[in-house]
Amino acid sequence: MKFKIQLLFLLLCHFSFAQKTQVINNESTSFKLELKKDTIDFIVVDNDLKKKKPIFLWCQGSQPVPLYINFKKDGLWLIGGGISNFDYEEIKKHYHLVVISMPQTPLIVDESNISKSYFYIGDSPDNNTPSVAFQKQDYLENYRNRAITVLQFLKKQKWVDNSTLIVAGHSQGSKVATEVAINYKYVSKLGLFSANPLGRIDQNIRKHRKDAENKTITWQQADKKIEQEYQFYKAVHDTEKVSANPSLIPWKSFSTPQLNDWLSFNKPIYMAYGTSDIASDFCDLVPLYFIRENKHNLTYKRYLNFEHNFFEVNNMGEVDYDNPHWKEVMNSFLTWTLK
Repeated sequence: MKFKIQLLFLLLCHFSFAQKTQVINNESTSFKLELKKDTIDFIVVDNDLKKKKPIFLWCQGSQPVPLYINFKKDGLWLIGGGISNFDYEEIKKHYHLVVISMPQTPLIVDESNISKSYFYIGDSPDNNTPSVAFQKQDYLENYRNRAITVLQFLKKQKWVDNSTLIVAGHSQGSKVATEVAINYKYVSKLGLFSANPLGRIDQNIRKHRKDAENKTITWQQADKKIEQEYQFYKAVHDTEKVSANPSLIPWKSFSTPQLNDWLSFNKPIYMAYGTSDIASDFCDLVPLYFIRENKHNLTYKRYLNFEHNFFEVNNMGEVDYDNPHWKEVMNSFLTWTLK
């Protein structure tokens, strides 16, 4: 009830914020929604918004990776939360493809201000750690609220066809997409890619067990590591420790199981995952729960020997980065959305 009251207030205030638009690199239109306590940047991957189409909201994974990076040698590159791996021109034929910038992360960032993992450093003293400002806003409820704010804004635009609304996400973004879908009644279809039904921290425990089973570590070492995970998770739920260490913030909300949320969503759900992705191990069990509840709204696609980002994995268990499959994966989903 508290969230619904906050959301209602947020929606009533929608037209009190400033809105700025800009065409970037002749390929996308950026929007800046300036609220009292937040600024939300997002892009629609199109430089001409005259044609009326439904919205396809893509929720990116973890880390404050900017939507655009300005490389010294190669110039401005669209990262877009991973959509650069898709055949997004095909998506554009049917939808307005929308991606929201991460909190406390500029839409465009120079190469000099990103880490080796391509996330925005900001004022962080450590090039391997995101800024404290980002860490404090890196929690599920915040992503949900920001996304719904954007969707409510888009719903009022003349170039938006409100008959359909697709919301999808990868990894951490699948959790955001789920939260949006169960709290925003206008979502038509939900897409989940490399999702973990149990949350986040459980995969660390499962990895320690698998390492012991594969004899890369001893069971004594696995036992010690699993106990350390328990202690870490206790710290995540300790208010004083979280206050002193903001990097703990996302572990609480993003480690919450979402299987019951999926079961409560009565519209079509599409789930795609790789069999070599430890984060998605339990996706194999999800259909059992839908069968037990006599629900028929789940479509799943299991990609054999693919890892978390849909690269192939060879017989030695090594990721083959020369064989990506995001285009194939996303085009299959696109076809499903149009049914």
